[in-house]
Amino acid sequence: MPFHTPLCDLFGIKHPVLLAPMAGVSGGALAAEASRAGGLGLIGGGYGDADWLEREFDTAGDVQVGVGFITWSLARQPNLLDLSLERAPAAVMLSFGDFSPFLPRIRTGSTKLIVQVQTLDQARDAVEAGVDAIVAQGTEAGGHGGARSTLPFVPAVVDVANNIPVIAAGGVADGRGLAAALALGASGVLCGTAFLASDESLASDNAKRVAVSSSGGNTERSSVFDVARGLDWPSGWNLRTMRNAFTRQWSADIDGLTRNLAAEQARFETAQVADDTDIAAVIVGEAADLVGFREPAGTTLRRMISQAEDRLHHIGQLVEPITED
Repeated sequence: MPFHTPLCDLFGIKHPVLLAPMAGVSGGALAAEASRAGGLGLIGGGYGDADWLEREFDTAGDVQVGVGFITWSLARQPNLLDLSLERAPAAVMLSFGDFSPFLPRIRTGSTKLIVQVQTLDQARDAVEAGVDAIVAQGTEAGGHGGARSTLPFVPAVVDVANNIPVIAAGGVADGRGLAAALALGASGVLCGTAFLASDESLASDNAKRVAVSSSGGNTERSSVFDVARGLDWPSGWNLRTMRNAFTRQWSADIDGLTRNLAAEQARFETAQVADDTDIAAVIVGEAADLVGFREPAGTTLRRMISQAEDRLHHIGQLVEPITED
């Protein structure tokens, strides 16, 4: 029972599944594989590195992909948007900050604008601006996010979206989550954790090992790794990662981390180079329980679609026809 949504029409894709633009993880190979499997892969532009971005677009080749940026960081390097638009990506996704200054530049071509939101006010701003699609991100997501939970937040955004396709994110890592998102009125899903351990992912070997062996119950939101990395994130957003020795030491003592910042940053940077996940961050969401394999991203995506089709078919059978007395 194949299914088709407005998101498929918007991007000319077979399946309503988007690869999240995970910074440093969603490179050209992973994005291209997600697109080849019928979804749309987004390269993770993150905080901005022109050389890295050029290389990953080259890796994707002639496969249709998009790109995503952290908006407040892109504001400091607007040349990265021009660099990306020269590649004619299917979409630019902007998250965490004021997207409006970039809208005119994106509108000059065929590239679609996806805006990720964490509050209803942000969703209303996106609707008023006439963006092409809205990602409603629940707090269950890995990486940075807000405070709203996916289950109640997605339909609330759908209610104000004025027929703009809404994409559910946060806690979706298999076909059951996709089916649930469609039932909530979403037009598709954006998945990161589901693909972090993929063969094509740029995540480290240890990060992949942790992702497939851990539980979402072992994740937490905090600012500890932003402080350790020297990233001046605006208030209102923090980072979901796996708990490890570093978070246990510092999550409840950010002031102490700040007082010892030079030494702790050096320790953190050494751990990153050594792939020491007891100290370095493993950025993964609450859907970690559903990630049990290291496999090609295309295999994950196709299984997600098959499982969603099965779930939707089963749900349809639960609905009994109305009979007149």
